[in-house]
Amino acid sequence: MGAIIKHINIKGVDIPVVFEQEKSLPILNLQLVFTNSGYMQDKKHSGLTSISAKLLNEGTKKLGSIKFAEKLENSAISLHTSNGFETFVIELSSLKDVHEKGLKLLSDLLKDPNYSNDVLEKIKTIQTGSLKRKENDFDYVASNNLKKLIFKDTPLENPSAGTIKTISKIKLEDVEKQLKNNLDLNNLIIVVGGDFEYEEIISKIKNSIKVLNAQNKNKEIKISPSSKPITKETIKDTQQAYIYFGSPFNVNVKDEDTYMAKVASFILGGSGFGSRLMEEIRVKRGLAYSAYGYVSINKSYSYFTGYLQTKLESADEAKNLVQSLVNEFVKNGVSKDELDSAKKFLLGSEPLRTETLSQRLNRAFTLFYKGLSQDYNEKELEKIENLKLEALNKYIKSHKEINNLSFSIVRK
Repeated sequence: MGAIIKHINIKGVDIPVVFEQEKSLPILNLQLVFTNSGYMQDKKHSGLTSISAKLLNEGTKKLGSIKFAEKLENSAISLHTSNGFETFVIELSSLKDVHEKGLKLLSDLLKDPNYSNDVLEKIKTIQTGSLKRKENDFDYVASNNLKKLIFKDTPLENPSAGTIKTISKIKLEDVEKQLKNNLDLNNLIIVVGGDFEYEEIISKIKNSIKVLNAQNKNKEIKISPSSKPITKETIKDTQQAYIYFGSPFNVNVKDEDTYMAKVASFILGGSGFGSRLMEEIRVKRGLAYSAYGYVSINKSYSYFTGYLQTKLESADEAKNLVQSLVNEFVKNGVSKDELDSAKKFLLGSEPLRTETLSQRLNRAFTLFYKGLSQDYNEKELEKIENLKLEALNKYIKSHKEINNLSFSIVRK
């Protein structure tokens, strides 16, 4: 039947609900999505939102992490918290038969998080250990250094997991304050689907989440990547060079021509062996096993980024080749064959993106979150099918800012 958008009112707050009924599967899939509540809210405590999400995965103060986990496991209920840059998400999934137990456990968790110094120290120790191991994950190092270059002095310059130094300074009261501010009805979008009538399940969800406050609305932010090309090299004991690159791509999620960005991104670096970057860097010159690039369009920021690995002695050649390929792409655009291939793939693979209830709910949420209509994807596919080569190349040439590439390179 497809997803529908409704609203419910709790404590005077109108909360959007993205709902899809799925009668063929006796399940509940529920996501509480708190917007503007991801690690964009870390401020001086880098890694705080990540630590806060992990604390919610430690069960309630009353039961503790082990007994709470046993209650979930005994009924095959999944209750998990995670975060991105913009969102903080609590996801509950279960069979229909035990959905009321799942919602009760969710309510218990929201009422009584496992606020304990022992639990916090355990999470911090695990997170610190992970960060120490990542010091030798050179993809991670190069990726983080790139963000420091192009998103300097913004929340995006900091890694979502924080640093060893910032994690060490996080206190229990910081986590409590962060969760109180983020888990607020003013920030909430409910995403729910399964074998339920809307009124039946929403009344139960309302009962489970009425414990949340309605006192704080996090503000949206807008971030612009740096247009100043910078290259940063990091010396490590590595057997190959790791090259990450990025540049501005000025576009808004609600722009009418973002579908052209999708096609252009696919041709330049997102289509595997058919892409310009892969064809020129790997196939013709053998400089890398893989090379990717894509345009990332988000509500708070957008940019072009990509990466490759190459031999140490080929690092400079590969870096210069990426720059020249992007320059040539903007200057001369794409060929008819490239456009036809992109259309064939993008149109043909569309059914694979909506096979499951989870996929459909995520898409419906994303469209609503970005302020787009629920039939946006159908209209986008129609636009892609009718896209003319001249229009696409004109669009590509209008985005000269993509040429302002910054590079983060890890080499020996």
